[in-house]
Amino acid sequence: RQKEEWEKTQHFLFNHVKIVVSVHRAVEHSTEEDERVRVVGFRVEPYSIKHVYDENIDFSVKTTQLNTCSAQRPARNDPTNYQRIDGEQSIVFTYDVEWEDSATPWAHRWDVFLQGNPDDKIHWFSITNSTMIVVFLTVMVAMILVRTLSQDIAHYNDAALLDEAKEESGWKLVHADVFRPPSFSPMLFSVCIGSGVQLGCMVLLTLTFALFGFLSPANRGSLITALLMLYVFAGGAGGHAAARLYKSFRGTDWMLNTLLTATLVPGFTFACFLVIDISLLSVGSSGAVPVSTLLTLVVLWFGVSVPLVFLGAYVGFKKDVAPNPVRTNQIPRLVPPQPWYMHPALTTIFGGILPFGAVSVELFFVMSAIWLHQIYYIFGFLFLVSMILVATCAEITILLCYFQLCNEDYAWWWRSVMSSGACAGYVFLYAVWYFISELEITGGVPSTLYFGYMTLVSGIFFLVTGTIGFYACLWFVNKIYGSIKVD
Repeated sequence: RQKEEWEKTQHFLFNHVKIVVSVHRAVEHSTEEDERVRVVGFRVEPYSIKHVYDENIDFSVKTTQLNTCSAQRPARNDPTNYQRIDGEQSIVFTYDVEWEDSATPWAHRWDVFLQGNPDDKIHWFSITNSTMIVVFLTVMVAMILVRTLSQDIAHYNDAALLDEAKEESGWKLVHADVFRPPSFSPMLFSVCIGSGVQLGCMVLLTLTFALFGFLSPANRGSLITALLMLYVFAGGAGGHAAARLYKSFRGTDWMLNTLLTATLVPGFTFACFLVIDISLLSVGSSGAVPVSTLLTLVVLWFGVSVPLVFLGAYVGFKKDVAPNPVRTNQIPRLVPPQPWYMHPALTTIFGGILPFGAVSVELFFVMSAIWLHQIYYIFGFLFLVSMILVATCAEITILLCYFQLCNEDYAWWWRSVMSSGACAGYVFLYAVWYFISELEITGGVPSTLYFGYMTLVSGIFFLVTGTIGFYACLWFVNKIYGSIKVD
């Protein structure tokens, strides 16, 4: 029976494509001699055509004349002349090109992708959902700043209640330790923050240029080039931030601090990139980066980025450090036992959930653009989601920092970085899920390529979001402790 149904079913093959190229004619200086013709779009229409030609003569691509596809007889979509494939036969594959004038100027050639895209509703839903998260966190932070903190500050500043305040618990009791340098590696902390500032400047400037149309979504090479160049020239900002923070910790080994800022993150990134490139070379892939390009990257690193980091660090160390609003005691205060819900592991896990939730939907489209070779053109949505991510990281870190200080735990430096930077762990877990569910990658080298790049992306995500959380906490701590009277 299946054989009878197969014989009754007719099968046809698309063996002809019609390529329609849209061109825009722009006349400059009002003279026909200066007319420029630019390609602003194209479309491909598939046809099924049973080509007719003289079968008594051997078929030749150069000499055989087709009666169904020629300059005199253009190809037509004729349902009575489809190319069937129900038996053994010779099939001729052809194409033709048609040029058509278009009123779409060069600057608006991407508008066809921006109008009526069904994914727009998903993007708007994601932004609305993320905005609700930001509004919720903003209300929480406002309640703390306006209501709780105002009452606390008024209570602490009341001279009549000064003796009573000394007996109470709260965030004021750690005022003499809150600006104490982190107990674990102040050097590494300042290097991470400086690297985060440099990467943050790179991401912000790249998004801004893409938003205003300076970077084409079709030319991925220009996007990567812009990222590299902006990172190199942002070295001054990274060196300055690391130097200022390290000096506030009363650090003295400024040379090592600057050297680590200039080499730690770029060195790790270059090592991962080198492993990926060697893996591609081992299988003879054309995607391997040539040695000349690697040498160019090294020249940009040591010839431009490193000197700019040292220049920024020099300026940062020369400036005086802004005084803290409260004095730090020489003997550190004992931190009382903390409740279970304030354990660093729990606060880190919780702190990363909301920032990741704010970008999870947009992350899917970015991953599809990178690994499924789709065109990502909605940089406006990406810019809005990035701003929501910044606000979410800042506000969730301020909330967790306030609860930590209320429990008389003043070790907030690394916690502020880990709380917001934890969303990078969720990004990597999402990358693992995406690898399993959406991609069909087999083999050791392709898997190394995927997880190597996603590890770098997650690391960059950690440094940028962790830096956002730290500066938000630093502002918050300076704000509240600068509002109280301390003997």
